[in-house]
Amino acid sequence: MGKINTEFSLGLFTWQAIIIVSVLLWMYCLLDILKNKFEQNDKLIWILLVIFLPTLGSILYLSIGRNKKIKNN
Repeated sequence: MGKINTEFSLGLFTWQAIIIVSVLLWMYCLLDILKNKFEQNDKLIWILLVIFLPTLGSILYLSIGRNKKIKNN
């Protein structure tokens, strides 16, 4: 039988947590963009930005793009 490695690697755990948070943030932003309305071509621009620059695009969308949505009254 082989030896089972039971060591906990804090570095590996940290990178895995960062990747999981980034993917969840990316998915949240894409879904939020797709289900809301924007003026003119803003929706297409935000989708392309979030797809091609996932982490930076998601952060920019959350800080700038969410304020650009058309409000449904």
